[in-house]
Amino acid sequence: MIDFAAIDFETANEQPSSICSVGVVIVRGGEIVDSFYSLIHPEPEYYQWFCMQVHGLCPDDTEDAPVFPKVWEKIAPKIEGLPLVAHNARFDEGCLKAVHRVYRMDYPDYEFRDTLVASRRHFGHNLPNHQLQTVAAACGFDLTQHHHALADAEACAHIAMKLL
Repeated sequence: MIDFAAIDFETANEQPSSICSVGVVIVRGGEIVDSFYSLIHPEPEYYQWFCMQVHGLCPDDTEDAPVFPKVWEKIAPKIEGLPLVAHNARFDEGCLKAVHRVYRMDYPDYEFRDTLVASRRHFGHNLPNHQLQTVAAACGFDLTQHHHALADAEACAHIAMKLL
């Protein structure tokens, strides 16, 4: 794959629609050409302790952030016609579908590819696990801000360029 968009969402709680940040990295011709990051006012609007511990975001961070439809207006033109790539794509695709439902937005059937599946195929038992930071390191990318949506999308893009 030489043209795609790597995407990562962080959520505020157990609801897949509760996206509180998004990172997108656009790859064309095998090169990163653009990136986008935004905080998002989550829906439903509450944070679970566990989620805050994972990504470090809290209600104060997203209190004045735009709601998802406003952010997606900026992202949709950037990713139009591109397959989306995520590490554990089932999670990110589920979030994207759920938030589209919550806001009653048309969902254009994005095509998702999964670097977690690609890692399991490529590395098999040669890695201690297939977590994003482990796979990124095996692909030569140093993921220093794990669970920051843009950093995770960048790591995913590098993995995809190596394995897909």
